Amino acid sequence: MTAPIRIAIAGALGRMGQAIAAVVEGRDDVVLAARFDRPDVTAQGLVSRDEALAACDVVIDFTTPAASVALAQHCAQRGGPALVIGATGISDEDGALIDACAAAIPIVRARNFSLGVNMLMSLVTQAAKALAASDYDIEVFEAHHRRKVDSPSGTALMLGEAAAEGRGVNLNDVADRGRDGIHGPRKTGDIGFSVLRGGDIIGEHSVIFAAEDEILTLSHSARDRGLFARGAVQAALWVGSQPKGAYNMQDVLKG
Repeated sequence: MTAPIRIAIAGALGRMGQAIAAVVEGRDDVVLAARFDRPDVTAQGLVSRDEALAACDVVIDFTTPAASVALAQHCAQRGGPALVIGATGISDEDGALIDACAAAIPIVRARNFSLGVNMLMSLVTQAAKALAASDYDIEVFEAHHRRKVDSPSGTALMLGEAAAEGRGVNLNDVADRGRDGIHGPRKTGDIGFSVLRGGDIIGEHSVIFAAEDEILTLSHSARDRGLFARGAVQAALWVGSQPKGAYNMQDVLKG
């Protein structure tokens, strides 16, 4: 019988950290090897970062961009463990630093670990490819809880990139991330972003294709943070047996 994968959780006291712990504790193929948080945080059951890294096969990290970069660099320097990173708001620069660490260890980094969202990406790409920019405007709408600090969400940007891929353009060249005041008519081919923050919304994402005579909406609603935690644990199970390299959730789903 294969031994369970030993998982450590970074940011263990956070909402996602607690959700991941609950998923791990409910499975037989993984075991919660260690929990750690910021060095200045103390709580029962927490260990230091180095103790956690020595005790596990894979670390799951849903903390902050800066903390994720530091963790990836430390893991790379010591030659392991493998990493699953789901922190939001990671810039292109921070992403490049994390990906550079994948030359030494296997890392799965994704903006969203939901199976449904990753399926939605494929549908958005197909629709954007089939529906001409001259006829259909694309708007990505997302809504999250009031505590979310970045916008648009990583998932919204991922969906925008999927739409841009379908149209054969670079998202940075066509993204419209905000409208205020007198800004003129919408530019043909732009991919717009609209954001809502309020309450305890876990995550709502829609990609709207709006023409003169019809509107097509592709959407996903997250009902429980457990869905992201389950995806992250599945990624940990997968990456634990992979060679060093940079991976995403699409790689995990392909098996």
